[in-house]
Amino acid sequence: MRIAMIGAKGLPGLRPVGGGIEAHVERLGWHLAGRGHEVTVYVRKYANPLKKKTWKGLKLVTLPSWNRKNLDTITHVFLASWHAIAQDYDIIHYHGIGPATLAWIPRLFSRPSRVIVTFHSRDQFHEKWGLLAKAYLAFAEWASVKLPHATIAVSHSIQLLCSMLFRSRQTYYIPNGVEMARKNPGSDELKRFGLKKGRYFLHLARLVPHKAQDDSIKAFLELDTQDKLVIAGSAAFDDAKYLEDLKRMSKKDKRIVFTGHQSGEILKQLIANCRAMVHPSRSEGLSIAILEAMSYGKLVIMSDIQPNLELIDHSGIAIPVGDVQALSTAMGWALENPDLVKQRGERAKEIVHRLYSWESVTRRVEKVYNQQLQPEIYEDV
Repeated sequence: MRIAMIGAKGLPGLRPVGGGIEAHVERLGWHLAGRGHEVTVYVRKYANPLKKKTWKGLKLVTLPSWNRKNLDTITHVFLASWHAIAQDYDIIHYHGIGPATLAWIPRLFSRPSRVIVTFHSRDQFHEKWGLLAKAYLAFAEWASVKLPHATIAVSHSIQLLCSMLFRSRQTYYIPNGVEMARKNPGSDELKRFGLKKGRYFLHLARLVPHKAQDDSIKAFLELDTQDKLVIAGSAAFDDAKYLEDLKRMSKKDKRIVFTGHQSGEILKQLIANCRAMVHPSRSEGLSIAILEAMSYGKLVIMSDIQPNLELIDHSGIAIPVGDVQALSTAMGWALENPDLVKQRGERAKEIVHRLYSWESVTRRVEKVYNQQLQPEIYEDV
């Protein structure tokens, strides 16, 4: 199959941009390419400054965007959609509900192509958006279900929303995936951040308000410990003020370490060697960061939003959204009970291995593609 991926800013391995959607597209693209498909990813000009044409088996099409908070995504996706309809793709796959609002372009002008949308999260509830943007994103949820030939939901709660609110019969639950750790990545890179194995909490996410790094910092500052709190992630151009607020909130406490965006071996070591991950986010689709931590056998202290609860299954700790005191108490428990932390981490690893491997996820996405191209042959996923 010839497959186009539209909606990601870029690819994390190529340049540190974006977050979960970009990681999802990169991994899914690699695995589809490994299964013999031709995968093209549309990326933004600032995410591919060297204008590479290929990246680890993926074809890249680099197009500009209007690099402003409310216009960056929609302008790039508009150009990508018109480019894609001239390329004779079998599948045009939009990632994210914002990009999905333009799925009408290939539906109208590229009839042979089948259009798929992955509904990653309910973006209208992200705190960064104003009222007009929130209204548009509410419409985008409708568009994600009504415009494509089929919709993929990364969590059961999103699938239920699509089925109940929009009466969709073509919404398939396929979660995010994770690469299972095949070996211990070591710990030699920790010294660059002044970290010691097993002596820090990790908050891994883009620096945006709904990821709630502010709650993690407030909770950690209440603890009397020599452990550290690592804030791993970067802020986009429109979230620079949030980063400044976080650093101000840290009160120059040397126990709080900002690493910026990390990937590759350094990221693996940060995850593999933390005491536990903290993830008190206020809104999620299905967190790849949580899955990655679980794959390394790590306890995750997470908010009790529904997509997070789908993952936990007695392997982590859920705290009420926005409850800083509960978060601090849970982190204190992790400090005092290392044996129980290890036990829960091992259970987490078992869950991820059974349900969330990229091999399994890719096969299910491939089946949705085939079903749309040959509905008379393939049964429902």
